[in-house]
Amino acid sequence: MSLYVYVEPDDERRHRWTAEFQSIGGTMLKDMTELEAYLSRYPENMLVVIGAQVDLDEALMFTAYQRLQRPLIGVVLIRPTVEPDVVLRCLQSGIREIVAEDDEEELRAATVRSVDLSKALSTTLRGSAEQAPYARVVTVFAGKGGCGRSVVAVNLAVALAGGGRRVLLVDLDLQFGDVAMMMKLSPERSIAGGLAMAGRLDEAGLRSIVTAWRNGLDTLLAPASPAEGEQVRREFVVELLDVARPLYDFIVVDTPAVVTDQVLAALDMSDWYVPIVTPDLPTLKTVRLTSEMFDLLDYPRDKRLLVFNRSNTLVGLSHAEVELAVGMPFAVLAPSSRDVPVSVNQGEPIVMTDPLHPFSRAMRQLADRCTGVQTVIEEPRRGMFGLRKKKVS
Repeated sequence: MSLYVYVEPDDERRHRWTAEFQSIGGTMLKDMTELEAYLSRYPENMLVVIGAQVDLDEALMFTAYQRLQRPLIGVVLIRPTVEPDVVLRCLQSGIREIVAEDDEEELRAATVRSVDLSKALSTTLRGSAEQAPYARVVTVFAGKGGCGRSVVAVNLAVALAGGGRRVLLVDLDLQFGDVAMMMKLSPERSIAGGLAMAGRLDEAGLRSIVTAWRNGLDTLLAPASPAEGEQVRREFVVELLDVARPLYDFIVVDTPAVVTDQVLAALDMSDWYVPIVTPDLPTLKTVRLTSEMFDLLDYPRDKRLLVFNRSNTLVGLSHAEVELAVGMPFAVLAPSSRDVPVSVNQGEPIVMTDPLHPFSRAMRQLADRCTGVQTVIEEPRRGMFGLRKKKVS
């Protein structure tokens, strides 16, 4: 793992810089798919150099996403030639530096400037983190089964954790929760394990019932049996979230397809509300009723992020008709794909296994709407290429 990544699909160009870049602890990658997967595992990176043979549109899309999701990462783009219209597009997407391929000295200078800016930003974000110690709660809700609610909740949690954040995913479908299955986790620990601590739950008690996944993502799984789920009361849900909020940056709550006291407890404590709609009339009716319920409960309209799942399904309803029917604008369009149920059956969230998939991109867009506190980068030591080498302990 390194703080610096260089992406170049052309073997000859990549080999040209390999020795010098690796001398500072940098990592050489062949394409943007490798880069997405790498950053999901190692969000500490602060510099990405994108080579001259990488497709420009792909580079711009990547950078626009990183600007919101991981603002500490600076992108330096190499082009065969620097053209004015390309420079404008790069500035709009958030690329920090654009350098001509034959200007080696400028490339070195650009990387130094980018890293210096990242370190300055890290100080600012560290201050923001100290001022906002409590997790934001994001509750995913659908009043009808089969809408892909749990799929969205799981992949949203993975997308948020991929930005280097501490995330807790809570399965509040207490009778028939699927999070454990979707993430290939053993339900040995669950919410039910904390019932004996109700009224006096603390951090140690919470950690004793949490199941760690990876990449800073923990899960609080549903009980193994419906009978245990019936013992979880509204007051205990409130206590769980209260204890968890100082420990995480985000708490994503998956819910059942019914409004229970436990669900209302989570909704009442939520910072973001994520209703799910699919292009079929029964679901449209349910989401419309959900919107009216949110209005009655005075949940802010600007905190509702409507996900249109299976948005590319051709069933005679246009996007405008769906928005009109439910009374809410879309925040994200998540396309239908057989790859999504395949990932569910494999127990591997698609945001992790295929970060460039259209559904994965939609989930990252949803994460962008919820995002806040970012990863703080540790101070590295100086090395060659004008950059600094990460200290290895």
